[in-house]
Amino acid sequence: MTSTTTRKQQLEVLRDDQTTKKWCVLLRDDVFKRFIKSQGNNPTVQKVFGDGSLFSPFLFGNFFDPSDAFPLWEFESDVLLCNLRSSGQSAVDWSQTDQEYLLKADQLQGIGKNGVEIVAESEKVVEISGLWNNQKSDLKTKDWRSCNWWEYGFVRKLELPEDADWRKIEAFLTNDTLLEIKIPKKSSQCCDGNAHE
Repeated sequence: MTSTTTRKQQLEVLRDDQTTKKWCVLLRDDVFKRFIKSQGNNPTVQKVFGDGSLFSPFLFGNFFDPSDAFPLWEFESDVLLCNLRSSGQSAVDWSQTDQEYLLKADQLQGIGKNGVEIVAESEKVVEISGLWNNQKSDLKTKDWRSCNWWEYGFVRKLELPEDADWRKIEAFLTNDTLLEIKIPKKSSQCCDGNAHE
């Protein structure tokens, strides 16, 4: 008899990454299609960028460069992902309660805790990125994010709602596959009557 143990690890959330020229090479529809075709049946590429993945440029139906910030919480996941859900291909979900915003993505198998980076940027964006290709020998720059990043890694940038408390974002990885990001909402009450205008 085997027992299944759930292993949930907290990930560090970095604040205001000042890396210059990060995501400066935009991913276009035609470039992405050529890249996918050149990878053949590479299972890692299919897992990272395939239908239903958080990092797929086609996650929301039409092509959308994942290095551009997307206003995720302005949409209901049931509506935006209805086609993927009806075919059983969605591994992403998001929701909100009165206290927080929640994002879940279940396709990080083989990437693990050390391969995922979460960055909260200036109250406006949360960025999820990491390497899928550890073979950086042909990389000509120091930072894979400043060139054709999709050949080495993945990214999804999401706009934060105005009431999101970006300084208190928490991220967890369960069993090295399920990414969960919790973003508390700012309290609508003033904490101490000394707020400065």
